Amino acid sequence: MLEITNLKKAYGQRQVLDGLALHIQAGEIYGLLGANGAGKTTTINILCNLLNADSGELRIAGQRVSEATKKIIGVAPQENLLYKTLSCAENLRFFGKIYGLRGKKCDRRIQYCLEAVGLSDRANSPVESLSGGMQRRMNVAVALVHNPKLLILDEPTTGLDIETRYDIWALIQRLRSDGMTILLTTHLLDEAERLCQRIGILKGGQIIAEGTLPELRKMIPAKEIVVIKTQEEETAIARGEAAGFTQRSYGGDLAFWLPDQLELKEILDIFDGIPLDSIARQPVQLEHIYIEITKHSVATPSPSEVV
Repeated sequence: MLEITNLKKAYGQRQVLDGLALHIQAGEIYGLLGANGAGKTTTINILCNLLNADSGELRIAGQRVSEATKKIIGVAPQENLLYKTLSCAENLRFFGKIYGLRGKKCDRRIQYCLEAVGLSDRANSPVESLSGGMQRRMNVAVALVHNPKLLILDEPTTGLDIETRYDIWALIQRLRSDGMTILLTTHLLDEAERLCQRIGILKGGQIIAEGTLPELRKMIPAKEIVVIKTQEEETAIARGEAAGFTQRSYGGDLAFWLPDQLELKEILDIFDGIPLDSIARQPVQLEHIYIEITKHSVATPSPSEVV
């Protein structure tokens, strides 16, 4: 569905995209992760033909990115692009007309989009009367009104409470079930972990790691992670390293990578004699992988090595 090859973009002396390569398959949710300034917004702007690349090739559904491909992309940006005094249906009609929708065809798309985001009963309600979560859903509805082939969701749940986040997640999964191809950018790693079939980590204008979650887990030589709290951290670190564990700190918590899964008693025996306030076992999660790849420059295997 989306092919990006050797994409480059600089602002003056600052190279934002440096040979970006990306492939998104039809019908998948692809998560694009990266810190602020990694190049996510620049990539989206080039995809939407709002910004010219310095070099490289971009194709959407086999077509080179141009003014014509705007009609096959739907974008729900971080900020809601809604007219708050207009009703939900009036917003959709307005944006539908921009894409050339008229008459009964426009009516059908409005009905479909409202049903898709669970707002059929609010068709005639002014947007300003909706909750924040409903407005985020309306933002997605507007992106869908012209029936795009590729939907771009830029930080779709930032700032929302957990209940509303779950509603948006359910909506995204329904859209994928209906065959929609989705490019998702997010800083919420549990969101990417939950929703995305494949994930790409962007740093320095390049994808430095990519794959399914099981493939990405193979980039860290750990079967599980043990987090402990103790007043004698230096002693615990020495004891863990002597046992062959790799020590890390996550949010100030002392953690160890375990190259093999051990019984709890075996772990406790390793730290015997050290007063422990708590000990917790965790699976290797996307947050651990992301931090390792972006902060510790872990070596990333080639695609042929990740099987």
